[in-house]
Amino acid sequence: MDVYGALAHPIRREIVAVLAGGDKGVRELAAPLPVSRPAVSQHLAVLRSVGLVTLGRAGRENRYRLCREPLEDIRHWLGQLDEFWAQRLAGLREHLDGNP
Repeated sequence: MDVYGALAHPIRREIVAVLAGGDKGVRELAAPLPVSRPAVSQHLAVLRSVGLVTLGRAGRENRYRLCREPLEDIRHWLGQLDEFWAQRLAGLREHLDGNP
């Protein structure tokens, strides 16, 4: 699985969104989610396997941290799509305005 496949699941996207706000433990991550803590742990394992999160310790608690580097590839890819659609919409605007 790659980063795109890992982010295809809505629970994993939610975990990434929560971790964007800072490091969290499994208990904190599972609280607002409609799945069990073991399920959250499985999703975290997938996110770790593609490098989106790392595991560290704070005292006796395991804490997960978001790794932003793999997200840069997605940001770059989305930027290319933005450019594509901006060009298409500009062409449509010219056509509708009668300026071929």
